Amino acid sequence: MQAIRLVVAGICISLMTFQSSLAQQKAAERLRNDMQEEAEALLRLLTPAQRQQTVFRFDDEERFDWHYIPRERKGLPLRAMNAQQQQAARKLLQRCLSQDGYRKAEEIMALENVLRAIENRPSNDTYRDPDQYAFSIFGDPSGKDPWSWRIDGHHLSMQFLIVTGPDGAGRVLAQTPIFFGSNPAVVRADVPQKGKQVLKDETARAFELLASLDSAQVRRATLAAVAYPDIVTGNRRKLSLERMDGLRLGDMNGHQRDLFMQLVQVYLNRYRVTLASQQLDKLTKAGLDELRFAWAGDLTPTLGAGKGWYYRIHGPTVLIEYDNTQTNANHIHTVVRDLTNDFGLDALEEHYRNAVHSKP
Repeated sequence: MQAIRLVVAGICISLMTFQSSLAQQKAAERLRNDMQEEAEALLRLLTPAQRQQTVFRFDDEERFDWHYIPRERKGLPLRAMNAQQQQAARKLLQRCLSQDGYRKAEEIMALENVLRAIENRPSNDTYRDPDQYAFSIFGDPSGKDPWSWRIDGHHLSMQFLIVTGPDGAGRVLAQTPIFFGSNPAVVRADVPQKGKQVLKDETARAFELLASLDSAQVRRATLAAVAYPDIVTGNRRKLSLERMDGLRLGDMNGHQRDLFMQLVQVYLNRYRVTLASQQLDKLTKAGLDELRFAWAGDLTPTLGAGKGWYYRIHGPTVLIEYDNTQTNANHIHTVVRDLTNDFGLDALEEHYRNAVHSKP
């Protein structure tokens, strides 16, 4: 009888695992379909000249050219779109992000108005312009080959790679790099949006974790007494750090582990839940205990006091960086990189091995 119970229990567990896997697959397909529909809807609204500015070959090197500073960018900026086209572009972005992630993205773009006011720039200035964020599509969303899309501008850069299998099903294969920045980190000037703090959780959760560490743990987590002047990896296409430094999650107590994972979730939860779950699954399979928390700079959370700080979360598959040093330590840069699959390069090769496709 005991043996029968064990067999039945095993069957139930296998069935639950299968059902969970099937649900995840269907959610991934829905997300892929949503992105495809919104990308195609945007393209239908564009003029031939606008399409030429927006669409690139999938294998164009432009796909890897991203940055978070104010500069001229390829692609079609919001400012070159009419109201209907802008709405379609924003719907594409909205499909990929959680409600909180989309809110942050819109608030980052809106901070350009704050900088324009602080710097006394004219209203038609394009250097500080909330509509100077460019959309690009690489490949053909309506076809069977992989395609990608990107939004790129000052303090906001994201890209997504989408694939379709021979059975017509597909998924989002890559969603990094993703860069969110905020200048000012807290709007202190007497201008519209005064008091706004876009990346509040990214700062507060890190200081909660830091405050929970004992002195020995702080020493193990500390990289340097002075923070780095920017994220260490910059906008490099392919990156690696020589080693993983800092305090392991496996060496934290239960409360500290909870705080650490809450901080990690701040970054994952920018995405729609399907993408956030994919990232968390990957971290879990690689071993959460191997994630490390590292710190450099000031230990007190006073934005704009001139004492900057930096932290990173580093594991076998992920690197998250946060830096607040510029503009008198009231200027935040954050980036999430997939150390095994940025831009989808590695996963795309595996996809080609497992699916019938002609390489672009």
